[in-house]
Amino acid sequence: MSEAPLAPRVAEALRRVRSELRAACRRAGRAEDAAELVAVSKRKPTEAILAALAAGQRDFGENYAQELRDKARDLAHAEGLRWHYIGPLQRNKVKYVVGTATLVHAVDSQAIMDALERRAAGLGLLQDVLVQVNLAAEPQKAGIMAEDLPVLVEHFARTEHLRLRGLMLMPPWDPDPEASRPLFRRLAELKEGLFGSGLRNVVPDHLSMGMSHDFAVAVEEGATLVRVGTAIFGERPPPRNV
Repeated sequence: MSEAPLAPRVAEALRRVRSELRAACRRAGRAEDAAELVAVSKRKPTEAILAALAAGQRDFGENYAQELRDKARDLAHAEGLRWHYIGPLQRNKVKYVVGTATLVHAVDSQAIMDALERRAAGLGLLQDVLVQVNLAAEPQKAGIMAEDLPVLVEHFARTEHLRLRGLMLMPPWDPDPEASRPLFRRLAELKEGLFGSGLRNVVPDHLSMGMSHDFAVAVEEGATLVRVGTAIFGERPPPRNV
């Protein structure tokens, strides 16, 4: 049997994901629109993004800086599209992200902050960012350790062109969504702790956590942004150097 055409397939997948997202918000006693969907479009063609856009999706996440640059250029005509940069970021690729991404999700060092600040200053804009926290202390993953978070957060008060909007988490992979619940809950606690900082440029209103298989649990624990790719666009092709 041949595969269904792209546009209706993406539209139906989005309908299912949005339905699950609203249900998770209700279970948590939150407003149905308390969590926003970021459709992870990395390594997906622009046709897939346009299909999702036609189905009402507005926020899209990319993991590779040069891929974001290229897609933003190719889809510059698309109205209402908002980009999120959700992957690890190298200093020499900051130029492709600042001013293109509405929100940078994975800041994890003062060096990256400084590079973002310089680029944003050069463009004369304010860049919203999240700090990625590595709660499971996985050595192969990006993210700052929880105990180092206060020092990095304090650095935002010394910037002029960055604004900290909250925290981001990528927990260890586990087929059981419940395995990530304690980490989601801990990130929510860390975000709440930021509210009392009183620091300039710290406006902690977002928690970016939860992906295709566990976003419902993340929403129940306070996620405001969920990053869903496979459940919308299907499996991705093998990674390439970008």
